[in-house]
Amino acid sequence: QVQLVESGGGLVQAGDSLRLSCAASERTFSIYRVGWFRQAPGKEREFVAAIRWSGGSTVYADSVKGRFTISKDNAKNTVYLQMNSLKPEDTAVYYCAIQGVGAGRYDYWGQGTQVTVSS
Repeated sequence: QVQLVESGGGLVQAGDSLRLSCAASERTFSIYRVGWFRQAPGKEREFVAAIRWSGGSTVYADSVKGRFTISKDNAKNTVYLQMNSLKPEDTAVYYCAIQGVGAGRYDYWGQGTQVTVSS
């Protein structure tokens, strides 16, 4: 069973930056895509960004485009989310998830890391 561990969350002020990390405990299957999602209190979980494991193509939610950057280190089985120019509305629990090759959905989820942006 693959385990995902997120880290890097914290309390920052508006305009600051944070880098989240998502490390997979082991690579027992082929990864198709890794995504970051977030859920704010009282809101639905929403997509933030994703990266293809092969090729590295990326996609972003409009709300974070130009401010957030997703990247990966294949050798370390780790995906990063660099978050710049943070806004209070970015406050949420951030989760990473893996979609395996041939899977139609994200199969493995991390436990989440809290990001709080004060105004």
